[in-house]
Amino acid sequence: MNKVILLGNLTRDPELQTTNSGKSVCRFGLAVQRRFANSDGERDADFFNITVWGVPGENAHKYLKKGSKCGVSGRIQIGTYDAADGSKRTSVDIIADEIEFVGPRNTGDGEGATYQQQESRPAPKAKQTAELEEIDDESLPF
Repeated sequence: MNKVILLGNLTRDPELQTTNSGKSVCRFGLAVQRRFANSDGERDADFFNITVWGVPGENAHKYLKKGSKCGVSGRIQIGTYDAADGSKRTSVDIIADEIEFVGPRNTGDGEGATYQQQESRPAPKAKQTAELEEIDDESLPF
């Protein structure tokens, strides 16, 4: 089984491309803070390259930007390539199956897009609790 779930912040704006066959692919970086602090008392972060195909990728490009918080569910994919100096390199990418937008929605109008205010919702009504009657401990069967 190859499954990974990440929650973090985008390290760069999503880049959307279209393959020769017409499929959309979106790529962005995601910084995920580690759970525990290091010896200096600071929390380090791990950085992941995320790839999202199709409509979810188009939506990520439209609604996310650098600094946006999102959740990613997918699989790890290892690849190799030849670097410019001729050495072999290994890449580790996350191929996302699902993207969850966390936080306010981006307007998606391109450069300098701002976040829209979330709609205010009325506070839920408080539930009334029933009054409890006192029970004699001697009447309990245990």
